[in-house]
Order: sequence, then structure tokens, then C-alpha cells
Amino acid sequence: MYKIKINNMKFRAHIGVLPEEKILGQNLEIDIIVETNFDFSGKDELTETLSYVDFYELIKNIISQSEADLIESLAFDIIKSIKATTSKITAVEVHLRKLAVPIEGIFDSVEIEMRG
Repeated sequence: MYKIKINNMKFRAHIGVLPEEKILGQNLEIDIIVETNFDFSGKDELTETLSYVDFYELIKNIISQSEADLIESLAFDIIKSIKATTSKITAVEVHLRKLAVPIEGIFDSVEIEMRG
């Protein structure tokens, strides 16, 4: 068993509760951790693992098509979609950050963390 991680993916999305967020869009950062039940045999072959390229493309497609209001909904969709790719995935953890939100204050981002 081992984990595959992709860190700090950056996307432009048109999600959010406020109309301005859906019209103007916003920048998101996403980290994923995919836990597998593979027992790596040492063979240097893709059949021995899962493709992080496939995970990235899946996430990119979900975000480009999403009209979600909540980042929690987007994280849930990512988890559900990744887990549906193979029974070799035991868990998926998503960290999703909005870099600009319409809150008056000084901070870097808002973030949710979800595991499924």
C-alpha cells in the first residue's frame, strides 16, 4: 500500500455562491492524496501503479465543467470521480483552496479538507 500525491495544482474556476464569483471566476489550488492498496513488486511498469496524469486530467475536467456553489461540492465530486476509476483506491483526500474570496480582511486563502 502507498499514496500518490499531487500538490498545488492551479486552476481557474467559475464556482461560488455570489454571482460575481461565477461571472469573473477565481483561482483555486488543489492538493490530492490518493491511497492505494497496490503492493508494489518493484517492476518498473505503469501496471504496477496508478497514473497521476489521469488524476490531473480528471480534476481539470471536473473543474472546467463545474457550476458548484460550494467548494465542498467540488471536493466531493473530485473524490467520488477518482474513487470510481478503480477498486485499487482505498481513500482520497482533497485540500481545496480559494485564493480570493469576497471577505473584507487580510488572509492568503480559504481552504477545505475532505476525505472519502
